[in-house]
Amino acid sequence: MQSLYDIPAPAKLNLFLHITGRREDGYHLLQSAFMLIDWCDTLHFSVRTDGQVSREDLTWELPPDDLVLRAARALQQATQCPLGAHIGVSKSVPAQAGMGGGSSDAASTLLALNRLWKLNLPLSALSRLGLALGADVPFFLGGHHAWVEGIGEQLTPLELPPARFVVVKPDAGLDTRQIFSDPSLKRDTKPAIISGFAANAFGFGQNDLQAVAQKLCPGVNQALEWLESQGLNGRMTGSGSAVFAQLLQNVEIGNAPDALQVKVCSNMDVHPLVGWATSDGLSVGSV
Repeated sequence: MQSLYDIPAPAKLNLFLHITGRREDGYHLLQSAFMLIDWCDTLHFSVRTDGQVSREDLTWELPPDDLVLRAARALQQATQCPLGAHIGVSKSVPAQAGMGGGSSDAASTLLALNRLWKLNLPLSALSRLGLALGADVPFFLGGHHAWVEGIGEQLTPLELPPARFVVVKPDAGLDTRQIFSDPSLKRDTKPAIISGFAANAFGFGQNDLQAVAQKLCPGVNQALEWLESQGLNGRMTGSGSAVFAQLLQNVEIGNAPDALQVKVCSNMDVHPLVGWATSDGLSVGSV
């Protein structure tokens, strides 16, 4: 049986997140900078010749119809591929954290099965499938840090200097829909420009969702207070509940309360699977 093992699915951090308006259909307009970090899930793939797609949970139990299965079936249906796959999912990135774990798993599934099934779909075709699965999936398929606008679909690649971060996830998660529907959410932040962000990439702006999240989830406050006790200025990523702070070189952190999951991460140069699909018929890299 042909297999691909140890396929990574890295998480992301939102360096800032501004809500600049709201469309008539209810979708929020945003600006953000998405940064890839080396906190990764690992997916294991084996080809099935019976056309079935199955999943094995190797760490904690996932929902019956999670984004991994939905991505595999969407790719299979779009291409009428007769092959199937068995996918082992080793989770590390926490759920309901604002770190894009499920979307990253979906992106890595599309890239891995596109190669394993020898479909040779270009990146543009995979991105169309990915966008139907979730707004963050095209970012992970693109493989680079990105300046994000619109409702999350407008991506401009960014270059960021190497840096380390401490990421803190409280026990409780947060429901994105609950935050975006809160009447107290700030929705009128003045639009920023990339050059303004680039002058202070790791300290720019704020997360407009954070105030609502702190009201809804005491764990966010606990995580931020612990970072402050370490002399660090934290902020929330995405819709939370994880928070993070840049960790300067040679700085050590103390022990955190048991209710907090703490991990020191580095940002990545590019996604590990850059080049597993082609862009406009041309290779965009290799691994």
